[in-house]
Amino acid sequence: MKKPTSIVRRTPVPASSSTPVVTPLMPSVVYRSETPDALDAQYEGQASGYTYAREGHPNADVLAAKIDMLEGAEGGLITGSGMAAVTAVMMGLLKAGDHVLGGNQLYGRCLRMMAEELPRLGIATSLADPTDAAAMKAAIRPETRLILIEAVSNPTLRIADLDAIAEIAKEAGALLVVDNTFTTPRALKPFDHGADIVIHSVTKLLAGHSDVTLGYVATRDPELRAQIAVTAITLGLTPSPFDCWLAERGLHSFELRFDRAQSNAARLADALAAHPAVAHVLYPGRADHPDHASVAPLFGGQGGNMVSFVLKGGRAEANALTKAAPQIAFAPTLGDVATTLSHPASSSHRALTPGGREALGITEGFFRVSVGIEDPDLLIEEFTAALDAVAG
Repeated sequence: MKKPTSIVRRTPVPASSSTPVVTPLMPSVVYRSETPDALDAQYEGQASGYTYAREGHPNADVLAAKIDMLEGAEGGLITGSGMAAVTAVMMGLLKAGDHVLGGNQLYGRCLRMMAEELPRLGIATSLADPTDAAAMKAAIRPETRLILIEAVSNPTLRIADLDAIAEIAKEAGALLVVDNTFTTPRALKPFDHGADIVIHSVTKLLAGHSDVTLGYVATRDPELRAQIAVTAITLGLTPSPFDCWLAERGLHSFELRFDRAQSNAARLADALAAHPAVAHVLYPGRADHPDHASVAPLFGGQGGNMVSFVLKGGRAEANALTKAAPQIAFAPTLGDVATTLSHPASSSHRALTPGGREALGITEGFFRVSVGIEDPDLLIEEFTAALDAVAG
């Protein structure tokens, strides 16, 4: 390594005959080129490399390649958040006059995008029940360009009729976009069921530690990928290299975390269902789930790590529950190594009217649990004690 000539100038990385085991964190915003011709070669696709971090950086590409492997995809794109992935798809592929059909139990911010953001840009939207293929088909219009569904809805845990909706989209010439955040590729690979585009909030189970905010989008058609990528770059939907580095580290334990959390969720769901303070429980792995018949063919029998339940009572009982469970984080997130408890009426779906929430079954007593990897006996003990306090 040459001796530096100035303290303010960058020093090249020392050469080494060995390589690091851990992916290096590369936070550089810009990359130097030798000549204008060399820079042209990169932009024109004749040479690979990086120029400006908003247009791509190594940590994002390493992370994308690993999620691609899980999803059976190629050329996945990392974005700054899950909603950034949704935005890149919508803004990259839609125009005024198009119509988007969404599942009626999408994540709250997706519902807001459908209700407010897209219509003001001249893009028509409507919602239908994704568990009812006939309802989805009836909602298709001649100008329908895209269908957006979650494989498992947030927070009601209903299961979309994915194969049927894929056929409907194909017949209509519409793109099928599947949010695979809840299910993850451990339980479902949407491309195997006819999806055209798959999105994730990497923030959740894939990263798994509540310390990054990232999204992911992959397409079956490379031309769609190019359109989405240009939009993401233009709108600045850029992921942080540090977040990408952390998420890659989280992915190394993803399968172990998923399996343990899923096992815990199945036990917790049964314990909640047996408690007299609980009106009912929603868990895809239970035989009393309304879509339980779809779990085996679609998810290979995987029930996932998410459990929802409804308390007997309303807001007063909801407040009592969170106060009685101080060791369980009351936080509007999911996919952490530790169990978290959220109340959709006051968080993810607060923008809906009370009537709109009621129509989805989201009452003041409705809770969503993202089950973590703790000792399952401890989890059941804590929830039982909290529910006993509510009942008392």
